[in-house]
Amino acid sequence: MDSFRKRGRRDSESLPLGSDNSSTGNTPQSLPPSSPPPEFSDEAAEALVEDEIEDVDNENVDVDDEDGEDLFGEDMERDYQQNLELDRYDLDELDDDNELEELDLGDRRIIDEKIQRRDMELEAAAGRTKPAAFLQDEDDDLDSNIGLGIPRHRHRVYDEFAPNAGALDEAGELPLESIADVKADSIAEWVTLDPVRRTIAREFKNFLLEYTDEKGTSVYGNRIRTLGEVNAESLMVNYAHLGESKPILAYFLANAPAPVLRIFDRVALEATLLHYPDYERIHSDIHVRITSLPTSFTLRELRQSHLNCLVRVSGVVTRRTGLFPQLKHIRFTCTKCGATLGPFFQDSSVEVKISFCHNCSSRGPFVINSERTVYNNYQRLTLQESPGTVPSGRLPRHREVVLLADLVDSAKPGEEIEVTGIYRNNFDASLNTKNGFPVFATIIEANHISHVDNNGSADDDFSLNRLTDDEEREIRALARSPDIHERIIASVSPSIYGHRSIKVAIAAALFGGVPKNISGKHKIRGDINVLLLGDPGTAKSQFLKYVEKTAHRAVFATGQGASAVGLTASVRKDPITNEWTLEGGALVLADKGVCLIDEFDKMNDQDRTSIHEAMEQQSISISKAGIVTTLQARCTIIAAANPIGGRYNTTIPFSQNVELTEPILSRFDILQVVKDTVNPEIDEQLASFVVSSHIRSHPSFDPDLDVLTKAPIDTGIGAKPVPQDLLRKYIHYARERVTPRLLQMDEEKISRLYSDMRRQSLVTGSYPITVRHLESAIRLSEAFAKMELSEFVRPVHIDKAIHVTVDSFVNAQKMSIKRSLSRTFAKYLL
Repeated sequence: MDSFRKRGRRDSESLPLGSDNSSTGNTPQSLPPSSPPPEFSDEAAEALVEDEIEDVDNENVDVDDEDGEDLFGEDMERDYQQNLELDRYDLDELDDDNELEELDLGDRRIIDEKIQRRDMELEAAAGRTKPAAFLQDEDDDLDSNIGLGIPRHRHRVYDEFAPNAGALDEAGELPLESIADVKADSIAEWVTLDPVRRTIAREFKNFLLEYTDEKGTSVYGNRIRTLGEVNAESLMVNYAHLGESKPILAYFLANAPAPVLRIFDRVALEATLLHYPDYERIHSDIHVRITSLPTSFTLRELRQSHLNCLVRVSGVVTRRTGLFPQLKHIRFTCTKCGATLGPFFQDSSVEVKISFCHNCSSRGPFVINSERTVYNNYQRLTLQESPGTVPSGRLPRHREVVLLADLVDSAKPGEEIEVTGIYRNNFDASLNTKNGFPVFATIIEANHISHVDNNGSADDDFSLNRLTDDEEREIRALARSPDIHERIIASVSPSIYGHRSIKVAIAAALFGGVPKNISGKHKIRGDINVLLLGDPGTAKSQFLKYVEKTAHRAVFATGQGASAVGLTASVRKDPITNEWTLEGGALVLADKGVCLIDEFDKMNDQDRTSIHEAMEQQSISISKAGIVTTLQARCTIIAAANPIGGRYNTTIPFSQNVELTEPILSRFDILQVVKDTVNPEIDEQLASFVVSSHIRSHPSFDPDLDVLTKAPIDTGIGAKPVPQDLLRKYIHYARERVTPRLLQMDEEKISRLYSDMRRQSLVTGSYPITVRHLESAIRLSEAFAKMELSEFVRPVHIDKAIHVTVDSFVNAQKMSIKRSLSRTFAKYLL
């Protein structure tokens, strides 16, 4: 210590300020400035350190206090001497390690979860909750030490899973709550860590084996047993069940579906092997299909934020490619030594290439071993927005959908489907070459496909699946109204005054008849086709627009802008595979719906002839470019046309007023001739209705102040209209739930009516009456029975159908014979 003090009292007299050791001769040799430095040695290093310490001491020593400060007090060594009295412990207060029992793995996991839950609650109460790592900003000042000048320590995420970290159990897994704290830059990176993957696999397996319904029955245990009974490859998992039981897994699935679904598929195969140990001999993989995703998007709502996420979209299939084999697990053969390399997993976005052979250490060349390579089924669909969902004035959007494994051939052109899948990008070199900058085409890799069948989509506001018990009771109560037919007719286009006959025809077409399939060989359509022919200004196009908004599924086309292939189907060559594919037209897209054709008389004869088969057989046969097939076109056709010269001439027969051939006319169940007649009383009522409608529809209209709202709206029918939302549900309910049967039908009355109509048609020279008109009367009677939700066709329904048929026939005649025909058929209208 004294030596240290003496060294501390050294002053700077021995070395002048600004002098160098080299100049005083302290170095072993005097070297010129350009010489290299001497070799480094431990002795030189120690000397250099001592000189630095001396320089620091010389700077810090107070000149006035040359003796320095004594840092050690007297008897300070006594604190470090042994004291046996103070080193004794009370043995009664110590725990005996031998008395504690070792916890098993399950109890330890429960205690760890309780401790972690307690810590999280305390941190939340103190306001010290920390966001996930991928949500943190690098500039966030979350550590209080940063304000003290202490640098923040960023540890690696892998340090959390060190063997001595304590969070992992013996199987290398984490508690379920631990994986909720994402310690990675993204969820996709987080779920690829081994402890997290093992935890997800464990929890999903528990979900499959333990989830039960309200009755205590294992839901997915039964599904796995059914899967094995039918030799299926897909296991349907309801997203609502997963979100209810394991919300963390549901969150990871929605935001990182690709890696999570791979884990789910492996666990599903393990769960299947518990029931069927040899099931791998039938299917090597089990695919988990996610159903009932809560959020749904339209194709035009998809954005970059949805990339690599699980989405659910709906649309109509317009094109489908053939079935191709896709590489799944590749094996290569070295051409030099013949060794087989692999298998290598082939991702759908990056091509697998190898450049080294571990057997002969050569760099190839390598060829694919096609015999030992595993392939997967591959197919592409073009999904287009449903016709009724496209905004006005916009072009329909479309997306490519990739079908893999057992999803191939699950949809065909013309069908409306709902796709749940991964929205991902697909690099297209030709697209970048054309645009000159890097862009990516987007595709949807389908995980599950459901058909929007007769009951509609699960998210459709007017779907039967969404009808509540109260709504169904309201529909049934409405059907018991004594004037239900008049109320429905008054509800058709309530903004159009009068035109009762047109509203009756449209109402019958919306409800439709019952299709028949005789012995599976002969089909009789149940849809009712309507032709509106008349003068301009009689709201024909407005009626078609109303049906487009009211019908559950409708496609609107015009005769001037629609060609034959635009109405039926077209054949085009796929630009990628150079394969001829089918693309459905308007009638195919309107399958199980309504196809509306305006300006029907503007179509040329060739285009009009193409819909002959679609109107009666309700199918479209294609024989082009080597493709011979038949597409379904089960739809109602409502067409509007103008007569020759613009106005209907009542002095000539019907066939001379319109440029339509007899085969087309015979396929329409109802021909409604609309004439713009002059009637002062009706014209005054119509003018009052139009003025009132304009006043009510004004944006600044106040119903509480205007006196016009005191009186109900008179549509010229005389019945109270049904609200439009309820009407849509009522029509959809009647079409799908009610199939009235013919019972105790007055066959003699129908046969006499048919005979009289054929005779008068031949005498008057109007359009011919065929057997199709007899079937039309039966379809109309079934439609009126559906309006009442009746299970049987009663005589009153047949009388209403006869009235519509006779009225359609008589109104199409010349003015000179119209009155006599009315007296002839009066006996059928009483």
